[in-house]
Amino acid sequence: MSLKFVAVGDIGPDRPDPRSIFADVRARLRRADLGFCQLEVNLTARGTRMPQARHTLRGKPEIAAALADAGLNVVSFAGNHCLDWGPEGLTDTLFHLRAAGLHQVGTGPDLDAAQAPAIVCRNGVSVGFLSVNSILPQNYWAEENRPGCAPLRGHTLYEQIEHDQPGTPARVHTWAHQQDLDALLDNIRSLRPQCDVLIVSHHAGIHFVPAVIPDYQRQVAHAAIDAGADMVLGHHAHILKGVEIYKDCPIVYSLANFAIDLRMDAAHAQSKGFREIQKLNPDWVPDLDSSYNFPPDSSMSMMLEARLEHDGVHDLRLVPVMIGRDAIPRIVSRDCADFDRIHAYLQQISDDAGLTTRFSIDGRSLTLSPR
Repeated sequence: MSLKFVAVGDIGPDRPDPRSIFADVRARLRRADLGFCQLEVNLTARGTRMPQARHTLRGKPEIAAALADAGLNVVSFAGNHCLDWGPEGLTDTLFHLRAAGLHQVGTGPDLDAAQAPAIVCRNGVSVGFLSVNSILPQNYWAEENRPGCAPLRGHTLYEQIEHDQPGTPARVHTWAHQQDLDALLDNIRSLRPQCDVLIVSHHAGIHFVPAVIPDYQRQVAHAAIDAGADMVLGHHAHILKGVEIYKDCPIVYSLANFAIDLRMDAAHAQSKGFREIQKLNPDWVPDLDSSYNFPPDSSMSMMLEARLEHDGVHDLRLVPVMIGRDAIPRIVSRDCADFDRIHAYLQQISDDAGLTTRFSIDGRSLTLSPR
């Protein structure tokens, strides 16, 4: 018994018909028996924008039906936008996802609900999902009596290299909040006997900066697999990051964007906040006529496909995808130069991050193997 699985990264359509953003990938996505994605917008017309929200928009409730139509059945909402429109926005989002028949993981009306797994069975194979978030505006994490996401907070230490030289660059060290990590590991161990395949989703990492994977993200991924997870899927960075094979289990540190509209006006492009973020990727030039205002690296994406069986993950492959100025993701054919561009990029950023993964071309997709 086996099922076909597909996973993609960040989703956030902002257009009259949300389904149209999946026009060129819907058929491929629907080949799978089970699909996963990360939702980046609240599906709500209510609520007040939280002051912590840096950039946000209201997503149409119809996005939920668009995800279902595209075959993306399991949705993580554990991210840094989950409470952008307050408890009302989160509540409405969960309602619309449920109404569309989707399985949500990672947020809830309290901490127990946010940490609860989703278990989905297809073709006789049960798949368990857990989702945690490390990109945490203040008070976006759930508590015993407060809605939010399942937290996996991180600590940062800046170590001055030359102590007698004020203002010189520092080494940056990060590590996971021990209580949050312990909670995730306990939940993995509890879920493990209930499913054939266990997948952990982690909203984490350094956005827009190529290749760099912070220490805490590796720490969490390795600990999750040591505790019993079969695969770890990362998102948030808005660009691809390296892929690791750890104890024969895949860790994808960023699935990148997949189906997001992001327009920018002149005021935003000239704002102090944007100019500070822009420094993270100096090649980022705003395009006010585009529906997709991200750095050039963000045009490259992928679909992760695998066969899931009772004994784990098999035949994992990455399908190269390019995202155009219209924000629509399109599968890249083997004879297109962008195929080789994405292949080379994945290999380079994995090498730069010290990961020992080799990417090989197999037809119209990439396969992975440890070196």
